[in-house]
Amino acid sequence: MTALIYSIIIVYTLIAAILFLYACAQLNLLFNYLKSKKTKLTHSKIDLNTLKKGYPRVTIQLPVFNEFYVMKALLENIGKIDYPKDRLEIQVLDDSTDESYELTKTYVSQLKDRGFDIKHLHRTIREGFKAGALKEGLSSATGDFIAIFDADFLPKSNWLLETLPYFYADNIGVIQTRWTHINRDYSLLTKVQAFMLDAHFTIEQVGRNSKNHFINFNGTAGIWRKSCILDAGNWNGDTLTEDLDLSYRAQLKNWKFIFLEDVETLAELPVVIAAAKSQQFRWNKGAAENFRKNIKRLYQNKNIAAITKIHGTFHLLNSSMFLGVFIIALLSVPMLYIKTQYPILQGYFVVMVFFVITTLIFLLYYWVMYKKVYGKGLVHFIRFIGLFLAFFSIAVGLSLHNTWAVLEGHLGKKSDFIRTPKFNLTSGFNSILENKYLAKNISATSVAEGILMLYFSFGIYSAFKLGDFGFTLFHLMLVFGFGYLFFQSLMTKR
Repeated sequence: MTALIYSIIIVYTLIAAILFLYACAQLNLLFNYLKSKKTKLTHSKIDLNTLKKGYPRVTIQLPVFNEFYVMKALLENIGKIDYPKDRLEIQVLDDSTDESYELTKTYVSQLKDRGFDIKHLHRTIREGFKAGALKEGLSSATGDFIAIFDADFLPKSNWLLETLPYFYADNIGVIQTRWTHINRDYSLLTKVQAFMLDAHFTIEQVGRNSKNHFINFNGTAGIWRKSCILDAGNWNGDTLTEDLDLSYRAQLKNWKFIFLEDVETLAELPVVIAAAKSQQFRWNKGAAENFRKNIKRLYQNKNIAAITKIHGTFHLLNSSMFLGVFIIALLSVPMLYIKTQYPILQGYFVVMVFFVITTLIFLLYYWVMYKKVYGKGLVHFIRFIGLFLAFFSIAVGLSLHNTWAVLEGHLGKKSDFIRTPKFNLTSGFNSILENKYLAKNISATSVAEGILMLYFSFGIYSAFKLGDFGFTLFHLMLVFGFGYLFFQSLMTKR
């Protein structure tokens, strides 16, 4: 056997082992989650009506940039917040460069006329992007607590009354709520995104939080103690996920975070693949950037338990698993040929079957989430299997796009904050292709996804040629995943 074959086998084995360890970490979070439900873990809370000083003063920050389609719905919804107006400040942190700025100015005036303390803050120089806007707004914010909502989020009227009572101790810095989705059933793409996010906002967040491991403020639908933000060093725009960065810096300074699974905040999921990809790029590159920035600080802190450091490591490396998945996928075709042409390695491939347990772990992991969010029983299980296969296929299909993001993050390549185009499908903006914020040209990544679809189709052909179908299911999922992304990209171009 040549050195190349040995190299392929070694790389394939190492990555399979890393993915297995990551799965084990997720399994531990699943056990934590189930234990918290069994013990009915609850967080302490106070009665706001008993506070001697009255209701605490709150600032709601709304960071927006060119949100033509959603500003009316956002501000109308914020205007329904049930909280004393004399204890509430609203900051519209508007970095817009298009006509949405004038629209927003009109909606802000309407809320002012209704007696709201609302300020329309506009920056002409977008230094630090979203982080910079939040930081600048914070410098003049009058609230002791800072609630943050992205433009496509619609908190319930009692949202503040549901979250503020959990600041029962001075060391609690953040209350994060669970995202739910207005348009989860809009298409296969939205169903898959909801499936992925539901797992994060149940098992991951609860699993970490229940054992006092580090969790993250998710950029929106959460509320900060102002002093926590300042003590942790304030917002910083040196990563694309400023929320994850500040979360780690705050928890490294012993601030406590609370995740509320039962408090839901509605949001809109991206409905076209270009919008979903832009969101995925920002999240995955930002996570890799945060690994570079915060992993050393995590391990240098002697007050943090070893198990928390391990979970923190996998948390910060979450996006990097896409790199491993992509390499595994690429190597699966040559591994098929190695398997059939070198009988001496049959023992190795028998041992490698063990790593099928990685997939089984994730199957169990997502089934527990599915039962919680969607329902249980035979019919739901059948639906779950179909959705899991679709999710797995599209997630693997995204591995090329997300690998590029991860590599840029780990290598320290800087890029602008990539906004996710919003659509507001519930308010008449139903012509998706007319959204002016969508890119009009097909990307090189999309072309590469089409080529990969053909590459893994060759893998399926090879199975019949060689008479070995050990990789066929995996290759079918890869063909579907990359093909789905490729054709969806073509369909949304005009």
